[in-house]
Amino acid sequence: MVARPSTVSPEAEPARVSRPPSSPAIVVTMLACCGIVVSLQQTLLLPLLPELPRLLDTSADSASWLVTATLLAGAVATPTISRLADMYGKRRMMVVALGAAVAGSLLGALSQALPLLIGARALQGVGVALIPVAIAIMRDELPRDRVPLGVALMSATLAIGAGIGLPLSGVIVEHMDWHASFWITGAVGLILIVGTVLVLPESPVRTSGAFDLRGAILLSIALTAVMLALSKGSQWGWTAPATLGCVAGGVVVLAAWIPLELRTPRPLVDLRVAARRSVVLVNLASLFLGFSMFANMLVTTQLLQMPKETGYGLGLDILHAGLWMVPNAAAFGLMAPVSAWLTRRVGPQTTVIAGAVIMGATYLGRVSYSDDLAQIVIGSVLVGIGTAMGYGALPTLIMRAVPVTETASANGLNVLLRSLGTSTASAATAAIATASTVAVAGRSLPSLDGLMLVFWLAAGAAMVTALLGVPMLRMREYAEAADRSGAENTTRAQIVQGQVLSLKGQPIRHAVVTVLTPDGRAVDWGQADAEGRFTAAVPEPADYLVVTAADGWRPRSRMMTLDSAGPVPPIVLRERLTLGGSILDANGQPVVDALVVLTRATGELVATVRTDHEGRYEVPRPANGRYVLTVAGPDEALGARTLSIWEEARDFDLILGTPLSDVSGVPQD
Repeated sequence: MVARPSTVSPEAEPARVSRPPSSPAIVVTMLACCGIVVSLQQTLLLPLLPELPRLLDTSADSASWLVTATLLAGAVATPTISRLADMYGKRRMMVVALGAAVAGSLLGALSQALPLLIGARALQGVGVALIPVAIAIMRDELPRDRVPLGVALMSATLAIGAGIGLPLSGVIVEHMDWHASFWITGAVGLILIVGTVLVLPESPVRTSGAFDLRGAILLSIALTAVMLALSKGSQWGWTAPATLGCVAGGVVVLAAWIPLELRTPRPLVDLRVAARRSVVLVNLASLFLGFSMFANMLVTTQLLQMPKETGYGLGLDILHAGLWMVPNAAAFGLMAPVSAWLTRRVGPQTTVIAGAVIMGATYLGRVSYSDDLAQIVIGSVLVGIGTAMGYGALPTLIMRAVPVTETASANGLNVLLRSLGTSTASAATAAIATASTVAVAGRSLPSLDGLMLVFWLAAGAAMVTALLGVPMLRMREYAEAADRSGAENTTRAQIVQGQVLSLKGQPIRHAVVTVLTPDGRAVDWGQADAEGRFTAAVPEPADYLVVTAADGWRPRSRMMTLDSAGPVPPIVLRERLTLGGSILDANGQPVVDALVVLTRATGELVATVRTDHEGRYEVPRPANGRYVLTVAGPDEALGARTLSIWEEARDFDLILGTPLSDVSGVPQD
């Protein structure tokens, strides 16, 4: 089999020839504006929720679906749009996401019926998916030294949009019809679609293969079930059959989705990449940081708006409460260049840890100091400063730990987990507010103790984030050398595809192919799919050092000329590593035709073979781990031992009739 050649997308290349590339400042500005608008769409309607039951002549429970629909659509669309962006073009999917958001705005502006408005809000939620795509565009289009600043600004747009949305919503309530919230975002969205097409270049960095439709459907079902439980659990009841059913259903579908993704040549989410220790740590940090960030917004707005009769509320209206949240959004914008500077000087890991520590310490202080307007606003701003540092550095960590061709989908998963963190914070706050209340003028309102408990939980989440950052300091994937752009500007990046085969021409699954410059600098890496095919990005046609490794095979390194314009010769791994040994009886004589069974320590069967005329056995070397070797001789004599396999190849002998022993020879029960 011959590796398939890859060429730059024909749609993208003419655009590069027909107009000069946009400046980095224009690219960052356009992408940041897109992020602010989609974030604005998420929050602009939130302050209007108390009035919507009256305006729409419906119940509060029904009106809350206007928020739930946005959360669900955003969660479902993010991994799908991100993978499509890696496959079919990032600018193209930016336009698709913006188009869906604009369509939702126009539908909402012209609708009065609740079902249509729910559909409009769902379409607006699709716009959130452009955040990870925009971050991936920055990696492709910006010079290396500009990427941290662009990423930090893009991450800050989530808070900036929310900060603008709260006071703007107050202005709409005071002076306009509530449909204006849809008209405004729709009009700005149309302008941004035109700007995206005219300003942003289409990246040539693409992955190949067919879209994983089955994986997308199953993941969408699972995410919908989980997000429904998180967003509606406080209304349905956390132990209600509907809530528990959604959780159970989501878990069952995920259990079916995982093995499907592992078998799919080009999965929606590459779980083997996502399971790398470096990626797992960053994604977990995003989950906890999302929880800690959103708790700030939820509790601060309640402290500002709760009636003074509660003993802690300031009794502000929507407009003034929103205005006092602006400093928090401003902190995000102002801290973006600081976060980028810290990322370049001390590394993204240290930046995340420092931001998380600031957040945790501030929350602990806010438990005792949330008595007046100054304390509330200062505390909110300090948490925002720490969040901006963490949010600005996390995408950089992800991009340094995954292949260039997986940038959008990896960031999509990261943003999705961040959204799950914010949804969990919302659910936890709602549950605590319901369980701990005070009676004011015949109304049941959250108690101060309940809100302070949320601060305690947010502080704990921030400290967990800081602890997750500690092992990141030792991980080579996060070193500066792992910033695999390979050039000052990655707009020239070209995609090469190849295949890893055995001497018999059989594809070798899950081989890892690392591409380096001749002097040893990292460029990119890729993981072979079920057909042995891999994809990597190189800055320009040249000779590269290609290192190929796969479990059970002797690794191979070779200099190769990589160029997307021509076919890449298959990489052939020549030597299959084996696990073997001799089976002897109690007298030291070889046991012929004995049954040898190798199982994992967890019980799964790995291989079955019989000994030859010299009492020897040989099986393909399994992956690293702990195993059990069991032997049954012709005279029904039995023997077993545990094996720890961490090396290329090794003989493991066994004498029948002796006690069980491990590799070191220590007898075991």
